[in-house]
Formats: sequence, structure tokens, C-alpha cells
Amino acid sequence: MKLSTATVRLGASRHEDTRGPAWASAIALLVWLAAGFVPFLPFALDTSPWNAVTLHVPGNQGNWWHALVGAPFFLAYPMIWLRLRALLSAELSTRSGRRILWVVAALSTGGTILVETPFLLHLAGTSAWQRLSVLSLGFGIVIASAVVLFFRRRHLAPTLACLLGLDTAYLANAALCLVVYAGEPGTLWSKVGWLVTVVIVWPIVLELIWFFIQAVRSGNSEATARIV
Repeated sequence: MKLSTATVRLGASRHEDTRGPAWASAIALLVWLAAGFVPFLPFALDTSPWNAVTLHVPGNQGNWWHALVGAPFFLAYPMIWLRLRALLSAELSTRSGRRILWVVAALSTGGTILVETPFLLHLAGTSAWQRLSVLSLGFGIVIASAVVLFFRRRHLAPTLACLLGLDTAYLANAALCLVVYAGEPGTLWSKVGWLVTVVIVWPIVLELIWFFIQAVRSGNSEATARIV
């Protein structure tokens, strides 16, 4: 009995990547392909995330804040890479690739926290509603994911954990931008990037929630195996 229990524990502690349904990966790929256009579309005031990163902001007002706001939109490309691998490659991700993506996700999340600091210190010049929305959405997404990753880190498959981290970094920044630039005047074309983001952010939110559910289920499965 002791031997079988030890074997069960050893088996339960090994969490390897598993491939989901092809249709789910295809839908996720389409969503992230749409997200891949956003960095080059005008988000507000005829300014795209690419313009923000390169500091080409109207009135020569480009600064580190704009660069940190624009950069996370480029996380769409590693997500496209991971989704393509899910459909076309025998291996969902590589160890070296995941390390690079974790660094990118961590830098992006840290940048978003820096961007939200002026809102926290009441220095952003926004309304109380905007400040509350930015802080609750931005920090809320990061905190929720950090809790899941910390307590379920031993239960998560490596690629799933990586996807969760990238989703968190992207959504925390996208939520901030959608709130801050919601009331900016302009034509439809001058805000087409904002409009596209409004559409794609919902399936990405659902994807993140699904990752949370998977994390909880994986932990419960291990607990059940240990009890048995």
C-alpha cells in the first residue's frame, strides 16, 4: 500500500502539457491574430501602440508612460506563436522559449504597474470613476493571477502557466487603456484599434477564466490522488 501511494504521489506531481481540442486552439488563434493588428492601428487621437512605443505621440508628448502603455500590445505575437504550435507542432512549447516568455510577461506586468502608479497617487488627472476602474481592473487581474500561479504553481502544466501569465500581462494593460481612452473624441478610424480591442478582450477574458478553472481542477486532481 505504501509503495502504491508513493507511486501515485510521484505520478500526480508530474504535470505535462496536454493538447486541447483543435477547434479551441483555432478560435484562440483567430482572436490573437486580430490582436496582432492592434499595435499598428490608431487607438486614440490617431495614435497606435507602435506610435506610443516609438514616442511619436501628438504634440511631442511621448514619454516613458506612453511607451509602457503601448508595449504590452505586442504580447499578441508570442501568443500567436504558442497557438500555432498548438495546431502544428508536436511540442507545445520549449523550456528556453517559456523562459523568454516569462521574462517578457514579467517586464510587461511590471511596466503596467508603473503606468498605474500615477492613478494610485492621484496624479493622472482622471475622474474618480476612471481611477477606480483602472486600479481595480489592472491590479485586480494581476493579483488574481499571481494568487493562482503561486498556490497552483506545482500543479500547472508549463505551457498552461505560461499562457496564463501572458494573458494576465496583456489584459491588465488592455483594461487600463480601454478605460482611459474610452472618452477620447475622434472619428471611427482614429479609434479603430480601441474598437477592435473592445471586441477581442472578451474572449481573452474567458480564456483567462478557463485557465483559472484548469488550475483549480489540476490541484484538486492531485489532492484526490493523494487521498486515494
